[in-house]
Amino acid sequence: MNAKIIITAVLLMGLVMPSSAKKKEDKKSYEFTIEKQIKTTDVKDQYRSGTCWVYGMNSFLESELIRNGKGEFDLSEMFVVNKNYHLRAIDYVRFHGMKSFSAGAEGWDVLNVIKQFGIVPQEAYSGNTFDETLPVHGEMDAVLHSYVEAIVKNKNKKITPVWIKGFDGVLDAYLGEIPESFQYKGKEYTAKSFADELGLNMDDYVTITSFTHHPFYKSFVFEGADNWSLGEVLNVPMDEMMQIVDNAIDKGYSIAWGSDVSEKGFAYRKGVAVVPDTESKNMADSEISKWQNMSRDQKSAYGTDYPVKEKEITQEMRQEAFDNYESTEDHMMHIVGNAKDQNGSKYYLVKNSWGTDMNTYGGYFYASKPFLQYKTISILIHKEAIPAEIAKKLGL
Repeated sequence: MNAKIIITAVLLMGLVMPSSAKKKEDKKSYEFTIEKQIKTTDVKDQYRSGTCWVYGMNSFLESELIRNGKGEFDLSEMFVVNKNYHLRAIDYVRFHGMKSFSAGAEGWDVLNVIKQFGIVPQEAYSGNTFDETLPVHGEMDAVLHSYVEAIVKNKNKKITPVWIKGFDGVLDAYLGEIPESFQYKGKEYTAKSFADELGLNMDDYVTITSFTHHPFYKSFVFEGADNWSLGEVLNVPMDEMMQIVDNAIDKGYSIAWGSDVSEKGFAYRKGVAVVPDTESKNMADSEISKWQNMSRDQKSAYGTDYPVKEKEITQEMRQEAFDNYESTEDHMMHIVGNAKDQNGSKYYLVKNSWGTDMNTYGGYFYASKPFLQYKTISILIHKEAIPAEIAKKLGL
């Protein structure tokens, strides 16, 4: 075989082989271009505590302070946790234990605490009383739950007036006593006076959702296990919920985002959350082991390695997932911008509270538009971030 024949054969092979090679070339990893990013504070770490609700909300309020020209603040999460547990214990006992009692809560519970008790900066109250520098709440949560259970099941058949003092004493042992006053940047404050100086009006914020088991443009008490305070949400169609999200970001308002993060397309370590148009078998029995045993191509089918086609989300899909417990109030985060991938698909930039070392983007990730449509439980925003025509329908 002469040289010309060899060269011709190689060229022909090159024409035949590229179909599979090109297929792999096209599967490029995600490339995001941020279109708008709202200023926020540093990523924090809720560590071993079920307190995403306050981390997400404090981050949101810190961005609100920046937006209002107040500068950067680091607000104490554990101050809110302490006061929320106090309020929740009283409520639990008053309801004879017929509610859930756990570390979880809702975004509006942060607003309620600030309205009633104020707020303090992190440097005035860290909530760490022993060797840990980050929250480790497993023991505390269990002890507090056992305490209120003992009060409800009271063997004396009569509740004493001092039980709440004992409960608060347990809180103070684990989180520390809240100071009656503190110094901050050369000035003395109480929690109430500090909140007043921040200048945020907790009544300026509303929570929006989108479900069909209640009328649109009306409020209802959200049916979630963590809604111990019976907070209400405003209901709009899914498309209008997304209009509110986009309008808020466009106008410079960030969003406290309650979502379900149990989907296989939520790949936090890789920094993406998507809803691939790929059917998969139920892996509930051994999800981790089956995931680990998948090939790279199988995993990529979930859209975690490179962009794939995503499902078209409908109002009915949202409702079905909520009704059958596939969408629950798993996690609260902070939406701080939007972006596009290399194919022009839309994503939202999300700030999380799991520290900076667990994923590709230093504690941030990109959630696709279908993911928000499908897995948003609620959004908490400033009322002025809502488009005027939608606000009118809601009576705002």
